[in-house]
This record gives sequence, structure tokens and C-alpha cells, in this order.
Amino acid sequence: MKRLVLVACLALAPGSAGAQFSINLNRLVDTVKNVGKATSEIDEKAEIELGSDMAARLLGAAPLTANDGVQRYVNNVGRWLASQTERPDLPWRFGVLEAPQLNAFATPGGHIFITRGLLARMKNEAELAGVLAHEIAHVLKKHHLQAMQKGARLELASAAVSTLARQDRNAANRDKLLAASAELFTRGLDKSDELEADRLGVVIAARAGYDAYGLPTVLQTLQAMNPEDSGLALMFKTHPAPGERLDALEKMQPTLDAYAGQAQLADRFAGAARP
Repeated sequence: MKRLVLVACLALAPGSAGAQFSINLNRLVDTVKNVGKATSEIDEKAEIELGSDMAARLLGAAPLTANDGVQRYVNNVGRWLASQTERPDLPWRFGVLEAPQLNAFATPGGHIFITRGLLARMKNEAELAGVLAHEIAHVLKKHHLQAMQKGARLELASAAVSTLARQDRNAANRDKLLAASAELFTRGLDKSDELEADRLGVVIAARAGYDAYGLPTVLQTLQAMNPEDSGLALMFKTHPAPGERLDALEKMQPTLDAYAGQAQLADRFAGAARP
């Protein structure tokens, strides 16, 4: 397996993207209203379809770990967490990517991925719950959809859609539209989105009965690692530094302590196989 950074690189390659990631552009043209406005809304059906296409793109470059027990375990934890949120009826899907690097990803509509390398670093289910809850928070807040609709990304996507509508799927503009969504995997979301997902993530995990300090413990693990470690390259490129995230979460100390004082689940799904 090549370095996970190749996931995004392969996704952006015009030649391979067409084979690995099939996107129905007519759907986007029908769904994205007033493409020149950053306030355009994408309905839930289109959100799910777009997220599924983006997830397929990821899987085209980094396959799922061939261990049904591990996949079932992560899905059980993830779906339990998602059931505690305001969007429990999304078609939530969770998967472990066969990659030694440390990272996690989300796409609109409820697709969540964690790498085998990051899962193997976790000491307990509460840590896994903290990471999955962070990614769930991105979906709940529609961070990826919003990122694709604003600034230069919005202009690029809007121009591509508008031109495609007039020029019958011009191939060059199709690639621009694909790149507008794929760059999120290489550049990451805004820092404010990541910190918001941290805050909401610890609440979701605690609401589901897990130790609220699960995610902070994972961040401490990342902080203690060598920042030059190649396995952290994409994680550090697409997320704020672990220390900065911990500092932000420290402001939630009273909330964390309050949740920590509640009765907590043991490893709810620990019977499933783990790596």
C-alpha cells in the first residue's frame, strides 16, 4: 500500500478519476440552484448521492481492510453514535481503510472512514468513539458541502456546472468540478470547522455513553508522535496541530468533567474482532 497521501492524488488525477469516480453531472445541474450564490442549498437526497460518489472515489484509491469483524465493529460503534444525533436516519456507513497512515475522513450524507493505522493506535473503544464522533459532526454541520459552495471553490464549481449545462459535459470542465470536491481531501476544511467538530464530537460521544476524554486522549497520542513521521503527513496537512486542538478543548473543561462524572459504557462492542 502506498502512502495514504496518494488517496487524494489519485482522486485528483483526470485519467483515473473518470474510472474510479462516476458522478452524475446532470444531477448536480438539477440540484444546485442559483449556482452563482454561496447560499445555494443541496437537498438531502443530493447530499447523500454526492457523498456516495466521493466515498467511491476514496475507495478507488484505498480499499477497505479485508476483515469483516473489524468493519462490523467500527460500524456498530459508529451507528450507535449516529443514532444519538439529530440526523439518525441518514444512511450512515463506516469503514476502515487498508492504510498504515493515521487519518479519518467524512463525506456528505454519512460516509465515515478511519485508517487501519489510526485504529491500531487506539487503546479503547472510547477513543474510537471520539474520532468517529468528530467525523460525524462534520456531516451534521455539512462542513464539506459548505466548503464546496464558498470562495474560490464555489466559483470553480459554479463555472464548471454552468459551462457543462451549455456545452454538453465538456470534459475539461468536468475535471474542474471533480477537483473542486476532491481538493477537500488534500487541503482540508477550515480550522474553525475542525475545532467545531472537536467540540461537538466530544458531546456526541459522551451523549452515547462514552468517556468524553476519548478524543482528547487520541489528540495527546498524536501530539506525542514525531511530527516528521510520514504516517502523519496528511493528517497534519488537513487538520490543526493536536496541541492547538487540545487547547481549544480545554475551554470545555467544565463540560468534559460533567460528562466524565456520569456513568459510562464499558466497551459496548468490544466482542467484535479488532486489528
